[in-house]
Amino acid sequence: MSNDQFAFIGTYTRLGSEGVYTLRLNGETGELTQVSVATGLENPSFVALDPSGDHLYAVSESSGFNGSGGITAFNVNRSTGELTQINQQSTGGPGPCHLMIDDSDSVAIVTNYAGGSVSIHPLSADGSVGEYTDFIQHVGSSVNKQRQQEAHAHSVNIDNANNRAYVCDLGKDQVLTYDIDIANGKLSLASTVDEAAGEGPRHFTFHPSGKYVYVNNELGNTITVYDLDGDGTLSPKQTESTLPSGSDGVSHTADIHVSPDGDYVYVSNRGHDSIAIFSIDQSTGNVTAVGHESTQGSTPRNFAITPDGKFLLAENQDSDSIVSFKREDDGTLTPTGSILNVPAPVCMQLLAID
Repeated sequence: MSNDQFAFIGTYTRLGSEGVYTLRLNGETGELTQVSVATGLENPSFVALDPSGDHLYAVSESSGFNGSGGITAFNVNRSTGELTQINQQSTGGPGPCHLMIDDSDSVAIVTNYAGGSVSIHPLSADGSVGEYTDFIQHVGSSVNKQRQQEAHAHSVNIDNANNRAYVCDLGKDQVLTYDIDIANGKLSLASTVDEAAGEGPRHFTFHPSGKYVYVNNELGNTITVYDLDGDGTLSPKQTESTLPSGSDGVSHTADIHVSPDGDYVYVSNRGHDSIAIFSIDQSTGNVTAVGHESTQGSTPRNFAITPDGKFLLAENQDSDSIVSFKREDDGTLTPTGSILNVPAPVCMQLLAID
């Protein structure tokens, strides 16, 4: 059985890309090749697959939908990787930058970074996306006057029970937990947890055990470890730098992922242009710095780890490249030699090839 994957790449058309790219990943060698590109969208920066893999959704990080951003639904050809557009809807706020599809394939939840808001959209059986059924405007600010003058909802993650959504708000220095009413397409605030002032929480990921959560803080260049309690509340317990000791120059974290075996967590550093590697003590969830690996490019945004844990694929936005690394047993990364040119890559979602 082949371990080959399709990789769907969200990009910035404002930086010269054509749209959402489909790549093919060789599951044995880590080599990437381009398959196709879906055009006609403005800044389809972040993409998400539904649980079946039959549909893909892309935000348009813009204000081109009557002052708001948009969400576009696609059919996925599981044999060729080609995307066919179904429909589009407004997200209700400008600059959407992240979205997630729930496990029942019923709703899409979107965070609008520029607008500091969250919207939830029903999904039909044919994959089409509906108008939002709930819209929540965040209000607040924090200490960084350039980046935190107002709320900036940056990411959303849905728990394994499919009943809570966790939203990182960089502008408010908070992680907010919402209860999800799937049937009615509604969100209700359940709890909030404050990050240290000026940290700027950006992306969020669960440990496979379901006991811990890891958040990368964009402005503080740190990773925060949380205990995830049975009632869904978060308790922060450790924060570590993602940069080497004595590092200078401007850098900001971008993305974070835990390896499938739960032994390591990785964070991308834009400016330092590296992947920070941490080992995880699975009995506590706490992390220990292992080292850093250059992404061989400029401004690494999102990255992906293959489901078998064999490869890590890093996207360098400002050098227009995606670089493939083999994951070693000690968590470190070794370049495979595969570097593929893709203009302004931002996000990656993997799908096993039928």
